[in-house]
Amino acid sequence: MAQRRGARRPFCCFVRQRLPELQRRGLPVARVADAIPHCCGAWALLSKEEKMVYAEKARKWNEKKRSEKMVQETSNVAHPVPACLTTKMPGVTSLPKASAMSWENDQAVVSDIFYFLDIYSHGKLPSSCEQRFLPCEIGCVKYSLKDGVIADLHHFIDAEAPPLGFRYHCQTASDAAHKIPLSGFGLSRTSYAVVLRELLEFVQPARGVSPHFYCRSGDRFRIKWCLNRMASVTGTESHLELLAAEDLVIELCRKKYQKEPSRSWVCGELDVFHWDFSCNTRCKWHEENEILCCALASCKKIAYCISKYLGSAYGVSLTAAHLPLEDSDYGESRNSRMVVLDCGRFQKVKAEGSRCDGHFASPGRDQEFVPSGCDSPRGVKTSLCGASAMRGRGVTQWLNSAADLPKSFSH
Repeated sequence: MAQRRGARRPFCCFVRQRLPELQRRGLPVARVADAIPHCCGAWALLSKEEKMVYAEKARKWNEKKRSEKMVQETSNVAHPVPACLTTKMPGVTSLPKASAMSWENDQAVVSDIFYFLDIYSHGKLPSSCEQRFLPCEIGCVKYSLKDGVIADLHHFIDAEAPPLGFRYHCQTASDAAHKIPLSGFGLSRTSYAVVLRELLEFVQPARGVSPHFYCRSGDRFRIKWCLNRMASVTGTESHLELLAAEDLVIELCRKKYQKEPSRSWVCGELDVFHWDFSCNTRCKWHEENEILCCALASCKKIAYCISKYLGSAYGVSLTAAHLPLEDSDYGESRNSRMVVLDCGRFQKVKAEGSRCDGHFASPGRDQEFVPSGCDSPRGVKTSLCGASAMRGRGVTQWLNSAADLPKSFSH
């Protein structure tokens, strides 16, 4: 069957993708036609599966052009545009900025529903690549100050094939973070269409009410790009407006205390590793493999942070839905952004240890103690004043115990 006039071929998609790279190499390729001689050899070396990727891109581009042509023709004859050509994600509209949100009273704040969303990718590709991210995991949490974490959504996403020449780049980035493999993953993955459909079913927006989606401001570009990409591939339009979780915390504090905390403080609290090892935070796979980076955990930690710092202020009794069980009895002063473990150059040795209270340190063993002005994560032993608490780890501890070696050999 002859190729329709104006249609794009798979080889043309391949050449267009390689055009920026050829220009960076200094080759005189100002147009696609100029780059064709430089791409023929590379195209011939591609496998059948790799060529199918470009065939799919060409098919989608041709379908899009045919749809645009049909829309133009129907508008010229004053007919309405067919509904099948303007498919949108239903029930989701743009949202106001967090600073514009208003609640009548504290009860309205406590009962309001928020959604925390995060999407992980196999690394971040250069701006010259059409495919900036490869979505591989999604997590979403439904939360309110009254009930804590009400429900959660988690899926591993069936990501697209990485652009030619970037497979190692993507896998290396994944290994340094969430460690989700590009191929050979034992767990089932979900397609883009199913992910978007289940996300909307999970939100279940009421008529005329827009759900509040929040994420960390530093992740906003990645998540928004991934949502738009999945919507584009599935032939829908994404109108999910993402708001910054930092703005939400600031607005909640301003509502209650009539003053705003510093943004740097809020960013620091949302970025703690306080709950990284808590149960029921990460997904099952990341939990079993002891991997900290998890899209679901990223969402739950935002909910935990809001519960910890604002729950009591709004008169909410914290439960296991607000904080992990082992963290529900934590004091308000706990913070775990930085912990120094037995590092000799940070320790100030006192000659006699006279300023240390006897009940804080017992000779011969380390103590697990959390001072009122210094915070540490649960299970981490912090060194105390006195000679018995000044033993370090590694070489320092070995040197301290080396003096006892002759005695052990004499016996």
